Amino acid sequence: MRSVKKIKVLENIPVLVRTALNVPVANGEVTGAFRLRRALPTIEYLRKKHARVILIGHIGEKGTETLEPVYEAMREMIPGLAFCPVSTGARAREAIRQLAPGGVLMLENLRRDKGEVGNDPKFARELAELADIFVQDSFDVCHRSHASVVGVPSLLPSYAGFLVEEEVKQLSKALKPKNPSLAIIGGAKFSTKEPVLKRLLASYSRVYVGGALANDFMQVSGKPVGSSLVSGADPKELKMLLGDRKLALPLDYVVAPLGGMRDAGRLTRTNDVRPNEAILDNGPDTLAMLAERMKKAKTVLWNGPLGNYENGFTEGTEALARIIATSKAHSIVGGGDTVAAIGKLKLDAKFSFISTGGGAMLDFLAKGTLPGLDALD
Repeated sequence: MRSVKKIKVLENIPVLVRTALNVPVANGEVTGAFRLRRALPTIEYLRKKHARVILIGHIGEKGTETLEPVYEAMREMIPGLAFCPVSTGARAREAIRQLAPGGVLMLENLRRDKGEVGNDPKFARELAELADIFVQDSFDVCHRSHASVVGVPSLLPSYAGFLVEEEVKQLSKALKPKNPSLAIIGGAKFSTKEPVLKRLLASYSRVYVGGALANDFMQVSGKPVGSSLVSGADPKELKMLLGDRKLALPLDYVVAPLGGMRDAGRLTRTNDVRPNEAILDNGPDTLAMLAERMKKAKTVLWNGPLGNYENGFTEGTEALARIIATSKAHSIVGGGDTVAAIGKLKLDAKFSFISTGGGAMLDFLAKGTLPGLDALD
C-alpha cells in the first residue's frame, strides 16, 4: 500500500476519502464518536496540505439512513465542514467545485445507491469522477467488495490513510503474538468466526470462545443449551476444533427465560441449563479463569462480547474489559459491542490498540489481507 504521505501534489486537488462514518445514532444524535475521532488525523493532514477533501462513507444497513447526524457531530471537530445531500451527480460536483483549498465536504450515505453494495462499475465511475485521488481510510469496510472499496481504487491513484496504515500495522502484530498469549473471541455466527479460530489456535497459547459462539461447541459436546441461540454449524468442524487442547470454553453462565432481563437471570454451571432457559452471559468462575490466564499473558486479543450485550447482559463483557485494562499484556481489541463497553467504562487509554473494525478485523486476522487493502496495491 502507498501511504497518503506519498502523494506529491495536494494543493487545491480534490481528494476522495473513504471514511469510517458508520457510528451509532439514537434519536438523531451520534451516541459513539470513536470512529469519527480516529478519522481526524488523515483529514487534518489533507487540510493542512490544502487539498479539497471529500468525505464518503455509509451508515446503517438498510440504505435509507442519512449521514446528517454524523455531519452535525463532525462539524464540531472540523471547522467549516459542509454537507451535500447526495453522493454523486451534478449537485455533488457543484458542491466540490465550491470547496476552497483546505475545505472539507461530506457526501450523503453511499448505500442509498444500490450500486455501492453491488459494486456497480457505473456507480464506481460516478464516484471516481468527483476527484483526482482516492484515499482509503475506512478499515471497517475493507473486507467488503463494494464500489467505494474496490471499484474506485481501480479508477484513481489510490493511497492508504493513517487509520488504515495503523490498523494493518497493529493487527499484523496480533498475527505474531508474544507468548504466553490469549485470544478471546465472542459474539455469534460460527461461520464467520471459524477461519479466525483456526488461525488463532495455530499461533496463540490459549483461545477462549465465549458469547453465543460457545453455545455451538457446548451443544456438540453434549451439554444442554436450552433455548439458547445456536448457529447450526457443521458438527464435524466443531468437533475438530474441540479436539484442540488450546481451546477453552465457559465454566459457568448467567441464564434466564428467553426474552428475560438480567434481574431474572440465575447463575449456573454449564451442565445445568433448563429447556426454557437461554445462556445470556458468562459467569464469575469463567471470568476468574480468564483473569488468572491474563496474569501471565504477554499478548491479549479480544473481539466480541461475552453475553447478550444489546439486551442488557453486559456484566461479563464489562468485567472482562476491566480485567484486560489492568493487565500488563499488549492488548488488541475490536468489535462493536466490545468497543462500546470499553468506551462506556472510559478505559480506552488502558488498551494498547482498539480496532475500528469488527468483521474486518476478524477477516484480516484470518487471511492476513482484505479486498479493500488489495485494491490499493
